[in-house]
Amino acid sequence: MDVLLLVLDLVGTFVFALSGAVAGVKNRLDLFGVLVLSFAAGNAGGIARDLLIGAVPPAAISDWRYLAVSLLAGIITFYGFSGVDRLRSPVLVFDGAGLALFAVSGTQKALAFGLNPVMAALLGTLTGIGGGMTRDVLLAEIPTVLRADLYAVAALAGAAVVVIGDALQFSSTAVTIAGAALCFGLRLMAIHYGWHLPIARQPGQSAAQADAPDDSEG
Repeated sequence: MDVLLLVLDLVGTFVFALSGAVAGVKNRLDLFGVLVLSFAAGNAGGIARDLLIGAVPPAAISDWRYLAVSLLAGIITFYGFSGVDRLRSPVLVFDGAGLALFAVSGTQKALAFGLNPVMAALLGTLTGIGGGMTRDVLLAEIPTVLRADLYAVAALAGAAVVVIGDALQFSSTAVTIAGAALCFGLRLMAIHYGWHLPIARQPGQSAAQADAPDDSEG
């Protein structure tokens, strides 16, 4: 289990760091800015999780591998952006992958520290959305989790698979893969089909107007 958690954490850190670096390049940040954004996007969720469950100092600070994979993702993206950008909507793809990996790894780590299933699922969700929120805040954007297609709901669904599988004593590896696949699949389907939760309406505004994209957001 310890090896599985470490692998999931490092892979999740790398793909979230890629999403942060891609967003940084698209916003024309310099090399330092791209690396800062890649580290923040890759590690903010894990740091928040570790602080809340009392795993201090957080792994992202005490283990050099988290910094290394974050910087590696930033450098690869900065100098090889044309290759990374060939993927369709790369930020969304990497962000969805990081969301899935962190949601399940956060849930598994919370369960390992003795949290009850409901709180473990919520903490897994927080782990998944923390990096993306930090990335968007640093870029002065409204966090994706607050405005876009199914995001936190997808993370919660993946986390729920993990806690249910743990309660039924299924294989940790199997439920982790299933939870990550469900979260990633929901996220990509939500992006493709435009699935989202109801959007707040202003007085006198119709549902169609509320659902229409805001041109001011770019």
